[in-house]
Amino acid sequence: MSPDYIELTYGQLALAASLMVVCGAISLALQLGLERRLALGTLRTIVQLLLLGWVLRWVFAAAEQWYYVVTLMAAMTVVAGTAAVRRVERRYAGLLVDSLLAIWLSAWCVTAVGAFGVVQVPLERLAQYGIPLLGMVLHNTLTGISLGIDRLGSELAGRRDEVETLLALGATRWEAAQGAVRQAVRTGLIPTLNTMMVLGIVSIPGMMTGQLLAGIDPIQAALYQMVIMFLIAAGASLGTMTVGLLAYRRLFTAEHQFLPGRLKK
Repeated sequence: MSPDYIELTYGQLALAASLMVVCGAISLALQLGLERRLALGTLRTIVQLLLLGWVLRWVFAAAEQWYYVVTLMAAMTVVAGTAAVRRVERRYAGLLVDSLLAIWLSAWCVTAVGAFGVVQVPLERLAQYGIPLLGMVLHNTLTGISLGIDRLGSELAGRRDEVETLLALGATRWEAAQGAVRQAVRTGLIPTLNTMMVLGIVSIPGMMTGQLLAGIDPIQAALYQMVIMFLIAAGASLGTMTVGLLAYRRLFTAEHQFLPGRLKK
């Protein structure tokens, strides 16, 4: 029995990749200087996704050994937590630990609710559902954490005089820092909220598109996409709030003193 979707060959992949050659030619013609980045991005996309496909094929085949699935999910989480702080401008000692802890707690809790509470995935199908769900939640959570922690550092550095004045006047460390923490959480949630505002109007989301191509009923595809968006929003929100609070506790002492020296640009 043939699958409900149209299978692609490597030749068809090459045809699609040839569009990137057109993009490179446009870059050359307009002297944009993007040829190298386009070539590198194309190569990395092909290599990384093919590797992922082969790994997932092997994991799906060994799905009964749940520890293979959990090991892969743990590796994905570590990579996401590391990537979240890679481009943060102002760092402090313990930032990577905070990022890993925040993304692990938020993404895994949200994914567990989605997989076992909402979709009610049998344990033997954890690989099929859990890995894609966690991957989507991780991607958006790391974006929220990265934006949030970067904004928190900028806010505290830019408002140092205001924070220290509030502390000198008797404010608690939370009263002095809450404005910066709130701005950080708001910034971290902007991409997710913007996406939610235009779902189904400006674009068809990636997961829904994939299910439609696979022949899933459009209503079922829409329901799955709604669940995914709620999981993504929850993961980004919890992750950004968690890392903001962890950073706040590292940058302020229990004696209500601000430690700006810990923020390194």
